[in-house]
Amino acid sequence: MSAAKKLRVAIVCDWLTSIGGAERVVLELHRLYPDAPIYTSQYNPDKIDWFEDADVRTTWLQHLPSSLKKFLPLLRAWAFSRLDLSEYDLVLSSSGAEAKGIKTGPNTIHICYCHSPTHYYWIRHDEYLDKPGFPFGLNWLARLGLKLLVGPMKRWDRHAARQPDFYVTNSSHTQTMIKRYYKRESIVIHPPVDIDRFKSSADTSALRHGFVVAGRQTPYKRFDLAIEACNELKVPLIVIGDGPDRKRLEKLAGRSTTFLTQVNDLNIVAHFASAIAFIMPNMDDFGIVAVEAMAAGTPVIAYNKGGVLDYITPNKTGLLFDRQTVKSLSAVLETAANKNWDYALIAREAAKFSVHNFIKSMQHYINECLEERSAT
Repeated sequence: MSAAKKLRVAIVCDWLTSIGGAERVVLELHRLYPDAPIYTSQYNPDKIDWFEDADVRTTWLQHLPSSLKKFLPLLRAWAFSRLDLSEYDLVLSSSGAEAKGIKTGPNTIHICYCHSPTHYYWIRHDEYLDKPGFPFGLNWLARLGLKLLVGPMKRWDRHAARQPDFYVTNSSHTQTMIKRYYKRESIVIHPPVDIDRFKSSADTSALRHGFVVAGRQTPYKRFDLAIEACNELKVPLIVIGDGPDRKRLEKLAGRSTTFLTQVNDLNIVAHFASAIAFIMPNMDDFGIVAVEAMAAGTPVIAYNKGGVLDYITPNKTGLLFDRQTVKSLSAVLETAANKNWDYALIAREAAKFSVHNFIKSMQHYINECLEERSAT
């Protein structure tokens, strides 16, 4: 680490306006290199207070409301492509959008932790077209923009994807997507999960009851499947979180479904630890919240695609359902409810995704990249 501290290091990310998996990666990179400035398009310290001690440097987009984030891909692409970080020896970007497109010099090593090829151009383009989720009745404008600009922006995104020297990613699924869309190789280092916050609740003797689902309530999360399946089975379901799909989901819910929007860290641990299983009804690039549930000893019932395949071992840490239908999910929920799970074993499996392991793996890979460059 002594040699690494002498490096001129910069950290780059798409935005810092809320708390999520990408922001957790930035936090741990900041802890690795606390003196490195963090470059980002917009920063809202009222929404995310993890970086009070950091040198956060925003683009001119900071002067626009963060609520307009969905309108800004073109402007972010312009801003990041003109951000020249060639003065640094090492640049670490955490990106699932435009931040990977920054400029670096021939003597700079740029390592990108890629959370996904940009969703609105590649993997979920059709979903964004169907339900853009824009405020003020402007979905029609969003659809028009996506249709007109998707071609040029895909070309820009492919060009930006050539900028990093090395790629790290969060799951085997995303590794495949990076290869498919960007034609780049990558290594998998799973994102940091705050295992310690949950593991003390992995009580093997606790009486578990009902199911739980958590996260931002948007259509692609498919919480409707969880609600309708629990309606059919007449079993309790706790839905934790909020989002633009909330009202629609409430209309679908039966009497045994409870919505909780203001859940603190302590309560969410209790809800996870007391559930028969956590439901992950959508395809996710990784799914940190599902691993958090595992850390509480709770098995995960998940759709059989995406990042979950890196941590769900059927009949050991959870179960998979093959089709996103109420029938398919209901059958697996019944199996889960009648199975004797080894909660302590599930919690031990989750420990593989700890913050400590992330930091150790990232530091090792960064050192490898530095050594490889110095040998050439």
